[in-house]
Amino acid sequence: MPRFSIIVPSHGVAGRLSQALDSVLAQSFGDLELIPVCDGPDAPAASVTAGYAERDSRVVPVHSPPSAGLSGARNTGVRAASGTYLLFLDGDDVLVPGALALLDARLNATGDVDVLYFEHERTPWWEGEPTNPAAPLLASAPPGPCTPEQAPGLTGVALPAWSAAYRRAFVADRRLAFPAGHFTDVGWGGLTTVAAGRVAALRAVIVRHRLRRQGSRLNLPGPHQRDLLDQVELVLQQAAGLPDDRARVLFEQVFGLVLRTAARPERMPSGHRAFFRRAGRLHRAHRPAGFRMPGGSVGVQHRLLAAGAYTAFRALRGVNRVAVRAAGRLPRPRMPLTRLRYALELRRPLDPNLAVYCAYWGRGYVCNPAAIHAVARALAPRIHSVFLVEAGQEHTLPKDVDHAVIGSRRYWQVLARAKYLVNNANFAEGVVKRPGSVHLQTQHGTPLKTMGVDQSTYPVVAARSGSFTRLLGRVDRWDFNLSANRHSTQTWERAFPGSYQALEYGYPRNDVYYTASAHDVIRIRRRLGVPDGSTAVLYAPTHRDHHTGFEPGLDLEAFCDAAGEDVVVLLRAHYFYDRGRLRGGTGRVIDVTGHRSAEDVCLAADALVTDYSSIMFDYANLDRPIVVYADDWEVYRGTRGVYFDLMAEPPGPVARTPEELARIFRDGSWRGPESKELRSAFRERFCQFDDGLAAERVVRRVLLGQPPESIPAVIPLAERLPAPSANLVRS
Repeated sequence: MPRFSIIVPSHGVAGRLSQALDSVLAQSFGDLELIPVCDGPDAPAASVTAGYAERDSRVVPVHSPPSAGLSGARNTGVRAASGTYLLFLDGDDVLVPGALALLDARLNATGDVDVLYFEHERTPWWEGEPTNPAAPLLASAPPGPCTPEQAPGLTGVALPAWSAAYRRAFVADRRLAFPAGHFTDVGWGGLTTVAAGRVAALRAVIVRHRLRRQGSRLNLPGPHQRDLLDQVELVLQQAAGLPDDRARVLFEQVFGLVLRTAARPERMPSGHRAFFRRAGRLHRAHRPAGFRMPGGSVGVQHRLLAAGAYTAFRALRGVNRVAVRAAGRLPRPRMPLTRLRYALELRRPLDPNLAVYCAYWGRGYVCNPAAIHAVARALAPRIHSVFLVEAGQEHTLPKDVDHAVIGSRRYWQVLARAKYLVNNANFAEGVVKRPGSVHLQTQHGTPLKTMGVDQSTYPVVAARSGSFTRLLGRVDRWDFNLSANRHSTQTWERAFPGSYQALEYGYPRNDVYYTASAHDVIRIRRRLGVPDGSTAVLYAPTHRDHHTGFEPGLDLEAFCDAAGEDVVVLLRAHYFYDRGRLRGGTGRVIDVTGHRSAEDVCLAADALVTDYSSIMFDYANLDRPIVVYADDWEVYRGTRGVYFDLMAEPPGPVARTPEELARIFRDGSWRGPESKELRSAFRERFCQFDDGLAAERVVRRVLLGQPPESIPAVIPLAERLPAPSANLVRS
């Protein structure tokens, strides 16, 4: 029997779940079982927990349907537990280092108490000092174990479930369970308080609770706020007959929660008066004999609640907004004329049949936005589409694609009026998210390197990234965020915290890898100047934040000479350098950086050589050989940060020097059985949703508003047929 069973519900936190699990398994005290509770075998968190279970026998995942809620997930975990003590941990929180050793030592000193309360740290998701809200409550606890009567203020009502350890036999004997509904911690805390016979406190932080940028779900407005009173009533009913001191403290604590909610009518768009009246009835029915109202304004609120004086309570809690309204009338700086027109256009209604697209800050008709635009013209012809481009790039668009030049009068007009806004980066800082508009963030790659707010701990990157606060303001405009694989979904959740909905539909730009024909491949190669009969190797290095310009990192002429006489290289620099790439060279090195379509270049290549570029994830859809040239992996990982160890999980052979790279091509291992095996595992993980139908899924869901159940299902990887390489066509 393990000392601790640690139960971790995982609904909606797949992006941070691994950090929670790591914090448990890295504890110096290892006598534990870890029970992640997933929504089901196909849930996002299930793939995360399955990997942990394979590596560590202490990890025992269980399943609980989302409809059962947090309470159902925790109860499922309790039923599966076998440890002496139960601990609960939210899936986006962590145990501090040494936490379990501290708990074990304290329990050895106190003996088998029913509940051991401990401190926790509330950590702001971004900037700010952590707080320890449990410390004042535990400060008055006796130094040793005690009965609840000896420490009436020490209750679970004022603490979350993950701020205590519970003796499993006590929970089973008293048949305790988390009550259904929202605010289940209040019900659980009250029930364990009433039932406990022996408790103790540990004056040390055990759990680091990481506040979400979106805030607590329990603070959001909605009818679920009424569940608080269900939990309060359950606790007060069970508390009937408690000694006076315990009953008084418990009553004050639960109604402290009630009054905080009653004072926030914005949390209940409807039913606030009914909430107040029911709370008043509970106050009168369960008020302990001899209860004295608190002093000050809190006591006034108690009296008004008990009297059912709703109007007076609202007046007491009202906020004077005169100063705020006056501040809004202060003169503002004059706007540029184009922005003034934008402000005027914002007063006009949205055009339900207008969509605006942009890719790479206006660099042209490319990437996911272009692929979605092309399919939208066929599936949603009623929607007029306008593509945004930089001045001087108009010629790069197909002649039949309507466009607006960034910064022009029409640019601001369409941005103000469009119902649909599609981008693979972000729209300008001043663009307003209008009610009723739909913003789709398509992204433009699968993340190996850190992204978004995860870059903040890497100084070189953070210095170039600008304001993270402004970045998050742009994220708040997103309604949908596109993902090509589960890894991306979980990473975006951390890197771009927001309230958007993830669409695991695949990347539309990758559709062509499953729709292109052998004829298309040959046509593209000839257009790029690839000699017939040659082996075309695409070399696509990524951008390095610690470099000031493009550095190829490899002598490509020498590579061609060493790799084989039939090898030619297609050089494609990162899109940051599409205006300043390498020039010159022999016919064996073809610079395709300026070619608009990265997908064309991939279709033309028989193999890919890259360092850490996200192009490897897209190219893997073609099931063609990939070789990683990692001559500076440690430097790159240290300066930019990465989400997984590419050296441990590569898509193919890894070379550290030019000589190793040339040898891999000379001896044929670039396309040998080991290369194929590595690529197969890589594709299984990162080509999850790319199947040739991504653009259709996006158009049907976002532009046509079709329900998720009517969207085409993802074709299994084994059933997909990617475009053939020129080598296969020749053979």
